[in-house]
Amino acid sequence: MKNKTIILIAGPTAVGKTSVAVAIAQSLHTKIISADSRQCFRELNIGVAKPSPEQLQAVQHYFINSHSVHDDVNAGMYEQLALQYAEEIFQEHDTAVMVGGTGLYIKAFCEGLDNMPQVDAETRNKIQEEYAEKGMEWLKNEVKNTDPGFYKTGEIENPQRMMRALEVVRITGMSILNFRKQQKKERSFGIIKIALELSKEELHHNINTRVDQMIDDGLLDEVKNLQHLRSLNALQTVGYSELFNYIDGRISLEKAIDDIKKNTRNYAKRQMTWFRKDKEFTWIDPIDISLLKKITQS
Repeated sequence: MKNKTIILIAGPTAVGKTSVAVAIAQSLHTKIISADSRQCFRELNIGVAKPSPEQLQAVQHYFINSHSVHDDVNAGMYEQLALQYAEEIFQEHDTAVMVGGTGLYIKAFCEGLDNMPQVDAETRNKIQEEYAEKGMEWLKNEVKNTDPGFYKTGEIENPQRMMRALEVVRITGMSILNFRKQQKKERSFGIIKIALELSKEELHHNINTRVDQMIDDGLLDEVKNLQHLRSLNALQTVGYSELFNYIDGRISLEKAIDDIKKNTRNYAKRQMTWFRKDKEFTWIDPIDISLLKKITQS
């Protein structure tokens, strides 16, 4: 499949990736593979900023509404699924579009992942229960004490990554870093990597506006309807955790909304840091669709 190509559209949340990906896919008459670790869950809608019904109708998307929050979805699974999706698209098209902001999923697809130790359900459930009961500060302290190397270099504001590191050290006695060999796998297709960026002021404005729109669209009701699932890993995420704190009476609704905005801005900053490390990305303003089309069709 050396004549086949993946056009990867990455970047921080609220930068405009979905609109750009749809425009590119339409111009190339192809399909989109999502690289978002939350939009795959059927039960999560408003809080994960899924593509609109119109966008989903305009272009076929893979890995949107494809799983339940009860499913164990991870980067290793995504690597295999996304490769299958790409192969299916390549049967009819020379090009496919991938779009998303989950850096580890994108890395898994482009380069492959190292073989990680299997974690038993008992260990995973115990850590999730402890995190649900004791919160983020407990999780940070546990990782700091048991895996200081990962704590210094990992995503310490991301509870999923932190819990994963804690799982590995508890079952193996070793840091998760020991299992990362960084050996890239060869892919049988080309990959064009494009990352979208806006000024800090524009991006923060987009984030704040999006959060306000989510609240207007009924995010609080969505979160209330998911209370019975709140212990699941998929619900330990920005936009949901903060409103659970409000529902529990720990903070005001105004504080919860402000926390969502702040935590989303922090997440966007971490995304930018992740993608900046990959020098294969070409960085472009999302407004410049004509330049994007020129790059992707050359």
